[in-house]
Amino acid sequence: METHRVHNQPPPLEDFDPMDCDPALREALAAQGAADRVEALRPLARLAGSATAREHGRLANENPPKLRSHDRYGHRVDEVEFHPSWHWLMERAVSHGLHASPWSPEAPLGAHVERAAGFYLWSQAEAGHGCPVSMTFAAVPALRHSPELAAHYEPGLRSGEYDFGLRRAEEKSGLLAGMSMTEKQGGSDVRANSTTAEPLADGSYRIVGHKWFTSAPMNDLFLTLAHTPEGLSCLLVPRVLPDGSRNAVRLQRLKDKLGNRSNASAEIEYTGALGWLLGEPGRGVRAIIDMVSMTRMDCVLGSAAALRTALSEATHHAAHRRAFDERLDRTPLMRSVLSDLALESEAATALGMRLAAAVDRGHRGRAEETELLRLLLPAAKYYVCKRTPTAVGEALECLGGNGYVEESGMPRIYREAPLMSIWEGSGNVTALDTLRALHKQPETSRRLLEELSPVLGRDERYDEAVRLLREELSAPQPARARRLAELVTLTTQAALLLRGAPEEVSEAFLATRFGTPGLTPGSTGVGSRLLLDRVTPGARP
Repeated sequence: METHRVHNQPPPLEDFDPMDCDPALREALAAQGAADRVEALRPLARLAGSATAREHGRLANENPPKLRSHDRYGHRVDEVEFHPSWHWLMERAVSHGLHASPWSPEAPLGAHVERAAGFYLWSQAEAGHGCPVSMTFAAVPALRHSPELAAHYEPGLRSGEYDFGLRRAEEKSGLLAGMSMTEKQGGSDVRANSTTAEPLADGSYRIVGHKWFTSAPMNDLFLTLAHTPEGLSCLLVPRVLPDGSRNAVRLQRLKDKLGNRSNASAEIEYTGALGWLLGEPGRGVRAIIDMVSMTRMDCVLGSAAALRTALSEATHHAAHRRAFDERLDRTPLMRSVLSDLALESEAATALGMRLAAAVDRGHRGRAEETELLRLLLPAAKYYVCKRTPTAVGEALECLGGNGYVEESGMPRIYREAPLMSIWEGSGNVTALDTLRALHKQPETSRRLLEELSPVLGRDERYDEAVRLLREELSAPQPARARRLAELVTLTTQAALLLRGAPEEVSEAFLATRFGTPGLTPGSTGVGSRLLLDRVTPGARP
């Protein structure tokens, strides 16, 4: 029947190469000295854009994990069952080294940048499984606080084999790690934790306590915070003990979350679990902060991936949909909205690669890069992750009512979007950590200004923003911590785009972020055909 004829609808967005419509990523890789890795990332990018990967992402979210606390006979097993699509996604992530490749002794210069780009691309296929991948990546530098433990577990963590299931570490071809910090009475205030760790004669500790959020509880080992006689300490807790028995880590329930449905997040209880001290007793925050820093970087990358995924869907729809006898992406107002979303995405991508480059150079002895990271990372985590839900919501609206329907995939991206702003320190925590970096190491301020200075004098709007930043840096106040984090991030993004993006892109960013005021995407009226051609799947400049 004529009423059933389908027309004026976009074709499915699948079997495309996300790198083809992401020149910002290619430019960022070049800016950080990794231009030669673009082609090496192509197979992963094409897999992420394939119909197969997109379907596995859908299935993993529509079939969330299930807790099996006991077997049929009543024995405690504390296991989590996952849909096969989850394992398919995890296997590809691990085999491509997204969980640990930069930590290999043979890793070349730029390995962190390449890994960051891979994590960003692969997260566009499905976001939830990025959690155990990220935590495993982040656990390695923290584990190195205890060389003996690192020597035992790091080879398994760096393995390119995904080996699901609870067995002794020595029997597995690959390991995954997690962290267990948050408790219900403390939240981000981890020093309020009530979990205790009693030292035993053999050097291990017996741990008793209740953790309110532990993501990916099926992982093989966890870094956990507990109070020893010396104070808050960090301990390594394996799920399976060296003798092959299950450690006393009880999964009480899985959290029913807004998004991140494919991933399991558990409430767990330590009922005399055994753990081994990581780093110095009483210095637990110092030991685990390396892990937190790396997962915060992945929050920025994950948010950038969500922005890019939503942008691809919105621009693809607008390029194939007509309204009022005109293609949507050619109407002035829609072009302005999509251009603004493209700017948000490109700036976040450039910043994410810059953070990864700072990690890479810092671990190779460049102290000034580590200093920059201490200030820039919490600020970037605050701002990029805070902006993502708004931008994703706007992208969803570009599809109209279709975007509100589950089949479009946009609701899943929208539900996922707030997570990165909450995980590893919510907005106020990360904004205040920006201030804390200034108070503890004032030289971070000088290092940031050095990062921004090469492009001073090229644009009055940028110069004025840097002047305002200097004022905030000179007298940082807790009540203005969010404003400081915004200025740190926006000026850094502007500097990166001024150095590496086409002039039309950097000009549009300056005009919308520092020029004409506007409170919603597209309200400044800045629209760019070049921007849309850059970011629309299937389009070419």
